[in-house]
Amino acid sequence: MCLTGVDYFSTLGYQPGIAFLAAGALAPVATAILILVTLFGALPMYIKVANDSPHGEGSIQMLRGLLPRWQGKTFILALLGFAATSWIITITLSAADATAHIIENPFVPHWMDHRVVITLLLLAALGGIFLKGFKEAIWLAVALVIVYLGLNVVVIGRELWALSQRPELLTAWRNNAFLQPLHPLPGSGNLVMMVAFALIVFPKLALGLSGFETGVAVMPLVRGVGGPAADPAIELRARIENTRKLLRVAALIMSVLLIGSSLITATMIPAHELHSGGEASGRAIAYLAHRDFGEIFGTLYDISTISILWFAGASAMAGCVRLNVPALPQQRSPSAIGTSVTPGIVDKRSRGC
Repeated sequence: MCLTGVDYFSTLGYQPGIAFLAAGALAPVATAILILVTLFGALPMYIKVANDSPHGEGSIQMLRGLLPRWQGKTFILALLGFAATSWIITITLSAADATAHIIENPFVPHWMDHRVVITLLLLAALGGIFLKGFKEAIWLAVALVIVYLGLNVVVIGRELWALSQRPELLTAWRNNAFLQPLHPLPGSGNLVMMVAFALIVFPKLALGLSGFETGVAVMPLVRGVGGPAADPAIELRARIENTRKLLRVAALIMSVLLIGSSLITATMIPAHELHSGGEASGRAIAYLAHRDFGEIFGTLYDISTISILWFAGASAMAGCVRLNVPALPQQRSPSAIGTSVTPGIVDKRSRGC
């Protein structure tokens, strides 16, 4: 779950701010729609995928048996291109937002204000860590996710409690939501129009849903039951059930954190701070951590956010390997081509990207 979570959970680093920039005061409404789509759309769909592809084939590979010959191959190739592009965006966007958290920290010297250089260094370091081995990457993901989620629960919980003590902020937010011009839709103050506008901006918010594909892609790493002599059918059923638990727990955790973070972003942070150049731009929750908990706690939150955003690329790399390698043509045996295979090459390819 944590390997999936470094992609899914790390979007808390930038998603609340992006939601506000996209939807303004309607950001909590748009986030609520995202949660509904996650719980009643993506989650049931990927539970079905887990049931039908227990060896990590994923949703795209499931289509291979449904589409004929070259038409199917062409379609799968196109989908792989879209998926690879999505994961490259995940890797670079996460690293860039980690850089923003580094630059904006008050303890970071001004001479480090080279965003592109820092982002490239983060990406290079990520590649180095991932090539050390897949299991090592997973254990690092576990530590990062536990610390990151704990800090977010503290910050979001405290801000929600503070919001409950100031009902006038909720009243002001509600008034702004109903008075906000709903461009490009005509009219304002209409609940139906508000929901329609939230649906329009929905794609800008659905940044972490690729984590579900990673969750089913790494199913071979999910433990079943019994030892080496266990019934393979029983072990496979246990793996499927445990993967379902993984997906449900990740979706429920993120749903609670997403709606909480979106609400406090829209109510507890001045709007001008969330726009480009503002102190909360690209780092809404970190801004609250610094403002209300002090610079020491804020820096600890920054370090945790930087780490998980940086490592979110590991989840994307894992998904990239698990998704694309089975789709490649199978290598002929050494006897068929008259050459030998260097010992360990298969293991190296399976361990690293």
